[in-house]
Amino acid sequence: MPRPGRRQLLFGLPAIGLGAAALAGCSQAGATVDVDQILSISLNQTETHPSFVALTRFGELLAESTDGRWGARIYANEALGAQQEVIQLVSDGSVDMAVISSPQVENLSLRFRPMNLPGAFDSIEHQMTVLQDESIVGELFASLEPDKRLRVLGGFTQGARHMYTKDGPIRTPDDLAGMKIRVQESDVFLELIRAMGASPTPMSYGEVYTALQAGVLDGAENNEVSYVTQRHDEIAPHFSLTSHLVGLDYVVANVDRLETMSEADQEAFTQSFRGAQQEFVRLWTQETDASTQTMLDNGVEITEPDAAAFGERIEEVARGFLDTEEDVALYEQIRAVATETGEDA
Repeated sequence: MPRPGRRQLLFGLPAIGLGAAALAGCSQAGATVDVDQILSISLNQTETHPSFVALTRFGELLAESTDGRWGARIYANEALGAQQEVIQLVSDGSVDMAVISSPQVENLSLRFRPMNLPGAFDSIEHQMTVLQDESIVGELFASLEPDKRLRVLGGFTQGARHMYTKDGPIRTPDDLAGMKIRVQESDVFLELIRAMGASPTPMSYGEVYTALQAGVLDGAENNEVSYVTQRHDEIAPHFSLTSHLVGLDYVVANVDRLETMSEADQEAFTQSFRGAQQEFVRLWTQETDASTQTMLDNGVEITEPDAAAFGERIEEVARGFLDTEEDVALYEQIRAVATETGEDA
């Protein structure tokens, strides 16, 4: 039974101008019920994605650690709008939190670019270590507060991205010569694929399967989970572990909303989010392992390429996008963590 005076989650959402019809269509999944205050969280993934599961756990941990003073509701499938719209809604305080892709955060401030460059992170473990190091990211994550009223809480990994091709494995840049590789429409990705030895071909991800099938593309790049779920293993059965980029989604919150919490509840919020990050990594690792096993079961050839041959080229691309002394300092701090932990050994 709900405790007296505590609101069920459906009625806990701040007024965001979506209308009763829109709210009525939102699922109750991912809801922390029977709490005093509700944090609305926007997500562009489905209810089965690790982001949704981890954020649901965040709401549970927050309710437990605040004795029911705070909880959360996750609105999946872009129910509150596309990321470009939602980041403004969080800035305005109409939505409390959101998961936002790194390019969208870069659009607000290029200071975040070094975090999103190829070769910045060697692994998910390296990335998570940096994300939780206040001496590296503390000031950066607070930098959007004065003008945008946004606080970056941390992030959920997108995993390491690798190269996969139709005809033969990739071990060195020479193996990519003349190949047409699908990329996102991004200056960084275009330059990266050229540097790695291939010809970049910007294309919507939904078109990649038929383009590979028709010979328009020779390959593409992504993580293991996307490779398997999109069935690209059926037509591009050579998967090379280039690890050229470890992607990142940021989790942002409205700072004014957070500051309505007591000091103790703000600490509980921080600890609950860290728990959610750990849960996400566990789930993502589990999904990656399952996808890798599916690849092996389906006869995919998994190759470990010459890391040195690609590493110098990847780093050169990254350094070419470091426009300020501040960018260089942040990138070098990130790389220093890899050295300290032996990631780049």
